Amino acid sequence: MAAKIKKGDRVIVLTGKDKGREGSVTKVFPKESKLLVGGINMVQRHTRPTRDDPQGGIKHKEAPIHVSNVSIVDSNGKATRVGFKVEDGKKVRVARTTGEVING
Repeated sequence: MAAKIKKGDRVIVLTGKDKGREGSVTKVFPKESKLLVGGINMVQRHTRPTRDDPQGGIKHKEAPIHVSNVSIVDSNGKATRVGFKVEDGKKVRVARTTGEVING
């Protein structure tokens, strides 16, 4: 099955502590149905000092978020579902709200 959300897509969070916030997809984990969104779902990790990081301490990083909890943002800035259409012999992603082709 083709991916509905890909790296670089602009998404909005639908549920959870970051509901309503927007970000860009930085990494996708298709087998786990999760993705990383820049600046969204930030967690704290307590790290011990290592040779690379002699300071150690509490570090902030993004945690993966499930695909069902985000939606692509259309040209109007609203959340939209993704459909597929064949144009010029190629399968392309289409925004359900506006009907226009999603880049990527």
